[in-house]
Amino acid sequence: MSLTGLFLCTFLIVHMSGNLALLKNDGGRSFNEYAKFMTSFPPIKVVSYVTYFFILLHTVQGLMITLQNRKSRPVKYAVTKPAGASLASRNMAVLGTVILLFLIGHLSQFWFRMKMGTLNMVDYNGVAHTNLYEAVTLAFSNPLIVILYLIALVALGFHLLHGFQSAFRTLGLTHSKYTPIINTVGWVFTAIVIGGFAIQPLFVMFKSMG
Repeated sequence: MSLTGLFLCTFLIVHMSGNLALLKNDGGRSFNEYAKFMTSFPPIKVVSYVTYFFILLHTVQGLMITLQNRKSRPVKYAVTKPAGASLASRNMAVLGTVILLFLIGHLSQFWFRMKMGTLNMVDYNGVAHTNLYEAVTLAFSNPLIVILYLIALVALGFHLLHGFQSAFRTLGLTHSKYTPIINTVGWVFTAIVIGGFAIQPLFVMFKSMG
């Protein structure tokens, strides 16, 4: 689970960085061209299928660990807050469920519609592109969707922070000298990913208002 989680961390940073094209003031051309490249370049398509598999595997692994923990402790402790346990570590299953529900909605709203060819097309220098920018900006112009998106990001932030740091402990990479550095990197990584994703819907929403 640690290895799949670290792989998905890489996916998140790439996905967040590419989606920053939403912030360009070019009518969505950069974002649409990025989307076309990510869905048509063969090596990227292979990596995307690996990513889908790892998301499913990570989810199944999380469910199995949760069930195993409950089976090993059928009677709840009188004190349910383990010493030193963080809020995120005690609620990883809940956080994971929120993220999974968000992911299903997110994929159905954008990825599935793009794959089914139900989105409008736009032409750049004689080359047809799916106008994913139009669909994304329309969605993020809705404050309710933006709020739900930000709530999901909060859950992802807690999940990432605990998962990133615990992954190295699970792999045995702990040391009094290096563990504080890993923890700091985890905080910085989480802040960059969540901040980068959060600015996108906020930018689009406020732009649509003004």
